[in-house]
Amino acid sequence: MFFDEAKIYVKGGDGGNGCVSFRREKYVPFGGPNGGDGGKGGDVYLVVNPHLNTLVAFKRQRHFKAQRGGHGRGKNQTGRSGQDLVIEVPPGTVVRDAKTGEFIADLTEPGQKVLVARGGRGGRGNAAFATPTNQAPRIAERGEPGQERWLHLELKLIADVGIVGVPNAGKSTLLAAVSAARPKIADYPFTTLEPNLGMVALDETTSFVMADIPGLIEGASRGAGLGHTFLRHIERTRLIVHLLDGASPNPLRDYETINEELALFDEKLAAKPQLVVLNKIDLPQAQAIWPAVKEAIEARGKPILSISALTGQGVREMLGRVAEMLKALPRKEVTLPEAKVLRPREEEAFTIVREDGAWRVRGAKVERLAAMTNWDLDEAVQRFHRIITRMGVTMALREAGVQIGDTVRIGKVELEWR
Repeated sequence: MFFDEAKIYVKGGDGGNGCVSFRREKYVPFGGPNGGDGGKGGDVYLVVNPHLNTLVAFKRQRHFKAQRGGHGRGKNQTGRSGQDLVIEVPPGTVVRDAKTGEFIADLTEPGQKVLVARGGRGGRGNAAFATPTNQAPRIAERGEPGQERWLHLELKLIADVGIVGVPNAGKSTLLAAVSAARPKIADYPFTTLEPNLGMVALDETTSFVMADIPGLIEGASRGAGLGHTFLRHIERTRLIVHLLDGASPNPLRDYETINEELALFDEKLAAKPQLVVLNKIDLPQAQAIWPAVKEAIEARGKPILSISALTGQGVREMLGRVAEMLKALPRKEVTLPEAKVLRPREEEAFTIVREDGAWRVRGAKVERLAAMTNWDLDEAVQRFHRIITRMGVTMALREAGVQIGDTVRIGKVELEWR
């Protein structure tokens, strides 16, 4: 089975907790605070592995978490940073945020790497809070939680040439004849259930990648047959070889049907350069209709050739024509917007809503502050209150109508208003 879509969960490592510690040595009275900071959590990256060609690995594992940072210790010892997590994906993987649909990256080049979840920073130890007026602080931060998100991965095969046509037009036979690929070949429709790639080498200096796309039928753009699932794989091709079935009752109608489905799926597909090829020219039926088909296709301004993928007749000439057309086409097409990865949010902004009988405070800074506050330390709780008061959160809650005894939720922390 060919897996070209996957949904995975990624989470950066949490930062390590800061430490509350004081220097205690003989002959060193009032040594002062020496609690170290926690280490940073590991980041999560996606990286292109050119040896992969499917997303099947994500069927077995969908959750990925980077290592958390080490906790700080006494003697100003900082916790070690968490190890980054690298997830390998095949070339041609398009990455989007599964919740918002926001485009993140288009990974096409071997070794290309993108950050998808940043690890949290380590919490500060009490040595970082020492001031001339507070020389013995008993306060430390918890590590910042790592970023987490669900990602939607979509694989679009990277090929120079895509072979399209109705079922049983001979696409798999042609690919097997010109490359080392060995797709399934049979005399019934839909023998190809997944795209196949083959490397075509004309000589030492001329080669290209050809893809056999499963047979398309009328309604493919709406999900009929197998076309809707695999039409996306034609998007990256630079040239389309439109293979017509010489044994079909009406090859011209097949030609119009396929082009219409390409346009309905994406107008850019219908606009791609095409080389029309009538297959099975070794059959008397194909030979009889060849002049009419050739005249009709040329009237539409498209180049056309005739071949027999089974016997090899005209195949070499067709490959030479494909190579000539590829040389005249740009190497890459930019069809996706520029990646905007992990865009920074407005730190100070927050909102307050009524939710399930409680008050919910949302905002990047206030949620991070709540997550990093050590609620077992009185000084840490007092610091949290000072900061949210300075941010205007407490005033906003009063204006919203909060009452004594009400529950206030900030991130994963639940507090009682007093």
